[in-house]
Amino acid sequence: MTLELHGLAKSYGSFVAVEGADLMVGRGTFLTLLGPSGSGKTTILSMIAGFTEPTSGQIFLDGKDITSEPPEKRQFGMVFQGYALFPHMSVAENVAFPLRVRGMSKAEREEKVRGALDLVQLSRFADRLPKQLSGGQQQRVALARALVFEPALLLLDEPLSALDKKLRAELQEELRALHRRIGRTFINVTHDQEEAMSLSDSVAILNHGRIIQLGAPEALYEQPRTRFVADFLGKSNFLPGTVRELGQGTLGVQVGALRIRQEPGAAKVSLGAPVLLSLRPEKIRVLGDADTADNVLEARVTSWSYLGAGFSIIAETAVGPLRLAMPAWHAPFHPAEGAAIRLGWSAEAATIVEDDDAGA
Repeated sequence: MTLELHGLAKSYGSFVAVEGADLMVGRGTFLTLLGPSGSGKTTILSMIAGFTEPTSGQIFLDGKDITSEPPEKRQFGMVFQGYALFPHMSVAENVAFPLRVRGMSKAEREEKVRGALDLVQLSRFADRLPKQLSGGQQQRVALARALVFEPALLLLDEPLSALDKKLRAELQEELRALHRRIGRTFINVTHDQEEAMSLSDSVAILNHGRIIQLGAPEALYEQPRTRFVADFLGKSNFLPGTVRELGQGTLGVQVGALRIRQEPGAAKVSLGAPVLLSLRPEKIRVLGDADTADNVLEARVTSWSYLGAGFSIIAETAVGPLRLAMPAWHAPFHPAEGAAIRLGWSAEAATIVEDDDAGA
């Protein structure tokens, strides 16, 4: 099953919720639509589901135009943030509901419900009411109900956002494992960057109704195209500079009083051109006295936080404040406000991004 969006758009009067979205989702892909509130991700999911009519553009399923088809004809599974379970029905009755609507016999329903509950490891709770379950268990019931009729496509509208952090992490692992087991196409909506990174084969990052960048989580994190993507997907330091040298495979970028060695990557730059570097905190090292790096500068710790696995440190430098992430285990030094340190990073550590000002 291949889903394609061609120029999909939605406007409400003069407000443009989605602007010309083009997207292809291949069979068995786990795609996440990621963006801040109001970015258009939920509107796109609603148009795919058939709940919202596009202002323009088309939706194709395996080459067939389904833009005007009602939701019930599309036969997509749907999981909502608030579970949407029937409180007076047992777990088994909730899961069987889509099969009853489709006129399936009792014997067939019972067999499929057993299989769906096995899939989400809730067979022993079949006779319980939703109120007798935890939030995570209720969400698994909602998943079983959405999958019981074997839809080609499962749509997930922020399904984990109502759960606490620990439970959300557990459900993320279960959801990813479930996707691998059944091999169906999942389209997920979230504003949670960690969730998108951990779950997805592919992520579409949206802002102001437009898809800004689409790719595998690692590619988006390591090679963001714009300031917004780099700033939204994790944390980053931004260093505005000017190209002063064009070497063989490296650039000399003047950032304040510092000449930074930088690999150009896919960016096309020219001598004298302004550039913006995105430098992830974990790619900056605290150097020992004998250590060297392509780029070295003196710094002084202004603040720090202990996060369990590591430290988050803000240091003042000649190019402004820099955020760095340092593992706590065998850390080269223990942070202290006012401590003098040397920082270094390699020429390939930073990425040249477009300064779209969206993340500023």
